[in-house]
Amino acid sequence: MGSGQLVAVFGAYGHTGRFVVAELAARGFVPVLSGRNAQTLEELANEHGLEARVASVDDPASLDWALAGTAAVINCAGPFASTIGPVIEAALRAKIPYLDVAAELEANLDTFAHYRERARDAGAVIVPAMAFFGGLGDLLATAAMGDWTEADEAHIAYALSNWHPTAGTRLSGAVSRERRGDHRLRYSGGQWEHRTDPAPTLEWTFPEPMGPRPVIGEFTMADVVTVPQHLSIPDVTTYMTAEAARDVAAPHTPAPTATDESGRSNQTFLVDVVVRSGGAERRATASGQDIYAVTAPLVTEALERVLTGRTKTVGVVSAGEIFDAPDFLHALDPHITLDLHPQKQNA
Repeated sequence: MGSGQLVAVFGAYGHTGRFVVAELAARGFVPVLSGRNAQTLEELANEHGLEARVASVDDPASLDWALAGTAAVINCAGPFASTIGPVIEAALRAKIPYLDVAAELEANLDTFAHYRERARDAGAVIVPAMAFFGGLGDLLATAAMGDWTEADEAHIAYALSNWHPTAGTRLSGAVSRERRGDHRLRYSGGQWEHRTDPAPTLEWTFPEPMGPRPVIGEFTMADVVTVPQHLSIPDVTTYMTAEAARDVAAPHTPAPTATDESGRSNQTFLVDVVVRSGGAERRATASGQDIYAVTAPLVTEALERVLTGRTKTVGVVSAGEIFDAPDFLHALDPHITLDLHPQKQNA
């Protein structure tokens, strides 16, 4: 457990940031709350009896103060295209691990491209996309691979009962769309493709009792960035249930509403991962409640493992690359229900 270690949370007062602060405190860490909105930050600090340190990405000295004396930093502040670079730079100056919960494709691609060599040479640990989108799918794909050293393709299908986006999700999506223009991204044949055709609508057969559901194919999420960074899989595709995709795209879909004492919404999720090699197929699934809330135990478990040395490597690393994937996933009980399926042959 945290044993009173200070951990900076940048963007602590955001929807996901609040879940992360609560999870850190529950595990014995002492969150140091940081962000640019002084009033909101102070209100949250007073509510939890914690320290607030106002900081802005355009003021490096303020970021240095926010991270001073902390064991690590978790970046929860989107849009991540604006915050990742400055917060990583501050973490490198402070010589502490950096983790974030970014789902933005371009921001995650930038992290791997810009910091891989620097982080490796410095022996630093940078774990991007350590969240529901990115970290969870990456861990499931790694666990499904098992002893395979390569596979032909990986498919990660998301079934959400609904998707009420936070303000941060909407803002991050807008930034990504602005950077991407009229294109969408697909990872095929070991490289990124910029496509202008509409993403296909398909049917995905989820495990029972859910069964077949219409999905948007090539609904490219952060997992498609993280998985090929360390697994030899030339084709990685993610899918989203069509109803959830419509929810997040609709301008008037409301934000999540808390339905329990922890602040979780009633949203449920199922992540179904299939990897194929030759005629063989392996599968792993995880289900739970509230994609924003479950990000907190994901990133906090990762933090705890980094700080206790339960890691495999250094540098800019995907979840499945730096952690023992099956062990990590089992540690998330009771936050997720996990099913690692045995190998089976394609029909």
